[in-house]
Amino acid sequence: MSCQNQLSWYELIPLLSFLALAGRCKSCKTKISAQYPLVEFITGLVFAGLFLKFQDVFLGHALVFSITYSFYAVIFSLLIVIGAYDLKHKIIPDTLSLLGGVLALTGMFFFVNFSNSSTPFFYPHLPSILEFLSGPIIALPFALLWLISRGRWMGLGDAKLALPLGWLLGLAGAFSAVVLAFWIGAIIGVVLILASRNYKMKSEIPFAPYLILGTLLAFFFNLHFPI
Repeated sequence: MSCQNQLSWYELIPLLSFLALAGRCKSCKTKISAQYPLVEFITGLVFAGLFLKFQDVFLGHALVFSITYSFYAVIFSLLIVIGAYDLKHKIIPDTLSLLGGVLALTGMFFFVNFSNSSTPFFYPHLPSILEFLSGPIIALPFALLWLISRGRWMGLGDAKLALPLGWLLGLAGAFSAVVLAFWIGAIIGVVLILASRNYKMKSEIPFAPYLILGTLLAFFFNLHFPI
């Protein structure tokens, strides 16, 4: 960003290029943000986790595995981008939330809820009314918090993000993700307040990273609150 130099292919290899360059630009020696290798590492973990989750499908139906893996790889990559952007800028772009909503809504017609182990992950079908309502039901409390507090407690972007998460995980899975997000956010928030003078009780803390972390945990560990 500092010297506007066009990077070569060998400067763009995830993690390895950052380590080889010692975290600095080859041209101007400006320090490269740790955000880049961190996002690359998290994305790699998610991709590896997806393979482990769908490995039985891979052994039996290579085409079904490719379709399923590609869909979840794309949507989780988008969520990682949203989390990183909110962490840095404290805002969730409407374009990214809209894209996530379109993907999650479309996925309901082709993938069943991950907690239903009796049905293949890739299963073209007409979603139930409850599946359609899962997104709005999960998003509604966030929207109410934003409305009641006039944006002081919760941003409207979090409500827009919760909508596709409800469609992606189903009502029970998304509820588990939200509960995890609030617990993780509360614990980290208290730690930041106690450990840093830059954070106080009224400090603005982005919530999207916690929502996305809760989503990842609920998805990979099949967490679904009995509703």
